[in-house]
Order: sequence, then C-alpha cells, then structure tokens
Amino acid sequence: MIQAVSVRLDEDALQALGHLEATGLTRSEAIRRALVEAASRLRDKKTLAAEVASLEADEDDRAEMAAVADLMESLRAPG
Repeated sequence: MIQAVSVRLDEDALQALGHLEATGLTRSEAIRRALVEAASRLRDKKTLAAEVASLEADEDDRAEMAAVADLMESLRAPG
C-alpha cells in the first residue's frame, strides 16, 4: 500500500535530502530509503542492547572475561 505523506523540512533536513538526491535518487526514493534505514538502525540498537544485557547476565562469560583480562595484565611489559 502506498500512502502520500506531507512533511515540513527544516534546513538540516533539506540539506540532507539534497545530498541524497545528488546520488541520483528521486526525492521519494531518498525519503523512503532514509526512513527504512533509520528504523533499521533503531532495531539494530535494541537487538545489540538485548545481547549486551544477556552477556552481562552470564556469570560464566563474565568470569572468562575477567580471566582473560588478568592474563593480559600478567603479560604486560613492566613500566
């Protein structure tokens, strides 16, 4: 389903749109692509945050990270 949307763009948004159009995209293609990519980045951040929370809750993983950090510290040259 295609639906028309009307927006008011400020100077920053107009400049960004101009950069996208300069790549050869039509105005509509540029706006659609920007919206889809922005939503994807938000989903990626939420997915990454969930993965980090899962790792932080994993006691075995945290113990292994501490052991690796201790090993790396012991291998460091003096001074």
